[in-house]
Amino acid sequence: MTDKHLSTQFDSELGDVSSRVLEIGGLVEAQLSDAVNALINGSSAAADRAMATGARVNSLEIEIDSEISSIIARRQPAARDLRLLIAISKTTANLERVGDEAEKIARMMKTIIASGQGNRVPTAELRVAADLAAGLLRKSLDGFARLDTALAVDILKEDDLIDVEFNGFVRKLITYMMEDPRKISYSLDLLFVAKALERIGDHAKNIAEFTIYIVKGADVRHTSMDEVESAVK
Repeated sequence: MTDKHLSTQFDSELGDVSSRVLEIGGLVEAQLSDAVNALINGSSAAADRAMATGARVNSLEIEIDSEISSIIARRQPAARDLRLLIAISKTTANLERVGDEAEKIARMMKTIIASGQGNRVPTAELRVAADLAAGLLRKSLDGFARLDTALAVDILKEDDLIDVEFNGFVRKLITYMMEDPRKISYSLDLLFVAKALERIGDHAKNIAEFTIYIVKGADVRHTSMDEVESAVK
């Protein structure tokens, strides 16, 4: 078998495993969409769909990790190819965790809906954070698919917006609880949902960082924005 044929086959394998990441990304996006639907519209059916999708996401994560292990064992990749496989593995893990957070939201909403309090959820206040989280996830997958470092940097900057929304929502919940102690249990449920949305933003940020790692070979985790922008230039 010629070196050229080996190279072409290896490129095909890398392309296939990259496509699987986008497949799991599409599943997780749908899962998050259903979780947000349950949150905003009080849809028990949407919550059920979000929870059911979790099993497929988990299975696909295992399949991708197995493929990556096989490629590394057979091809012994170096440099950018190895970075790509490492980043794919970490990206897949972060997507699976986004799915976990979406499933947590769905389960919580099932509990709230069953209690008859679904119509009391302050969706207008939570929707901003939900839309931001979904938007960041979509952008992170787009940036990964196109290996777009400029978009990755934008995602890192936008992640702070979710933190702002989360902190503002926590302050409002504290006010609710101080005004009426009967709302404490209910408010803690909402805090749980808000925290899940914040974590989804964190995972989208992680995926953006891995995109930069693939393209530039620079690990920009736990660095300042000035250092990130310098690495990308």
